[in-house]
Amino acid sequence: MKRKFALGLALAGILSAGAAYAAVLITAAGATFPYPIYSKWFDQFGKEHAGVEINYNSIGSGGGIRQLAEGTVDFGASDMPLTDEMISQMKLKPLHFPTVLGGVVPTYNVPGVAGDLRFTPAALAGIFAGNITKWNDAALRNANPGVNLAAHDILVVHRADGSGTTFVWTDYLSKISPEWKSKVGAGTAVKWPVGLGAKGNEGVAGLVKQTPYSIGYVELIYALETKLGYGMVQNAAGTFLKADLNSVTEAAAGAAKTMPADFRVSITNAPGKNAYPISTFTYLLIPSRIADPAKKKAITEFLHWMLQSGQKYCAALGYAPLPAQVVAGEERALARIQ
Repeated sequence: MKRKFALGLALAGILSAGAAYAAVLITAAGATFPYPIYSKWFDQFGKEHAGVEINYNSIGSGGGIRQLAEGTVDFGASDMPLTDEMISQMKLKPLHFPTVLGGVVPTYNVPGVAGDLRFTPAALAGIFAGNITKWNDAALRNANPGVNLAAHDILVVHRADGSGTTFVWTDYLSKISPEWKSKVGAGTAVKWPVGLGAKGNEGVAGLVKQTPYSIGYVELIYALETKLGYGMVQNAAGTFLKADLNSVTEAAAGAAKTMPADFRVSITNAPGKNAYPISTFTYLLIPSRIADPAKKKAITEFLHWMLQSGQKYCAALGYAPLPAQVVAGEERALARIQ
């Protein structure tokens, strides 16, 4: 508590919590992964800060990065931290502010299977590479003894748009499968070996829900909201885990202690017996220089609000809150916004 109070005093010169504003309209775009909590946050912040309206377009991380680079939004959002090369090509160099933690889960529609399926890393890589094509393949049967898996073709569903969720998924597959890394790799958009594309986490969840014997990948909240089954994934320690707040938080525990100053880090396939292996931070991409004083004040105050008041909304929406060490680092990083 003392540390938070001290940080609050340090920020007193640039923040005025709850201050009234003349009308300030802020536009943003990007990741669908955190859209449920961003929608809640932007609405609640507007209620508590009269005059501020934040309009967020959930178009995928790729779209958010592009619009930020083009200068058509005030800030972007991405599940993928930008590379040095991407940053170098932007006029206003963006700062990364982690907002929440989430998990990307394999979601499936297999008639007759009521329980949670178990997926080994090799099985997931094999399915999405097109090497495993039947639900009764030995790689799936061996991990799921006693489950009646029929000899039906597997239909893979993936993202069709530039997606941070895709980056997290393919980043994980690249870490656990040398074949995937060499033939497909990691990115917000990749050349998929097999499958059908859908737009947004919403689109993937919807297509899986209406298509028997399909499998896709979505952020945890979308599987929960659509009541789709989602599987347990074997982590680096050999434990089969279902994504939840505790297992996602555990995945971030090691990274939080050694977080780089710019917060760009991957936590997929993290060590730890109870670490869910397809976990990630998601980021707001804030220009390092904001010319409009009113927008600078509103955006900076929103970030402070998000780090303090906003984190209490995480659990109810299926996200894990930021570790305390990360929050403290971000509070200090607010001063970098010019």
